Amino acid sequence: MIGSWWWDLMIGVAAALALTWLVLLITLLVVRPRGRLLREALRVLPDVLRLVRRLAADRALPRGVRVRLGLLLAYLAFPIDLIPDFIPVLGYADDAIIVVAVLRGVVRRAGLEAVRAHWPGTEDGFAAVVRLTGLDRRAAGPASP
Repeated sequence: MIGSWWWDLMIGVAAALALTWLVLLITLLVVRPRGRLLREALRVLPDVLRLVRRLAADRALPRGVRVRLGLLLAYLAFPIDLIPDFIPVLGYADDAIIVVAVLRGVVRRAGLEAVRAHWPGTEDGFAAVVRLTGLDRRAAGPASP
């Protein structure tokens, strides 16, 4: 009787973990950069990681922004990913997608000026970050009919 209960619990936990993983994977697919933007995200990822570290240490930014950035750094340091890194391209794509999603929110809360002040890379890389965060569409304004 107890053995059966134990197996039911283990199967339930495994099913819940599998379902949670699937929901997170679908979320990644929904928020991923489209087209060549994913390739750009992978290209500027090292500079973006330095940017995230610098922004997280900036006490002038709102606490919520710094907490998000700290959680992002913790996720990136954690050895277990949604898609294992040994899978070519896709293994690093999940990290890039999560970084872009968090960075979108950070840029909207902290402002582009804060990101610009801490950007460690090239002008071309910064332009890619602007495209990735969607600020180029917002700056262009609504499309005319």
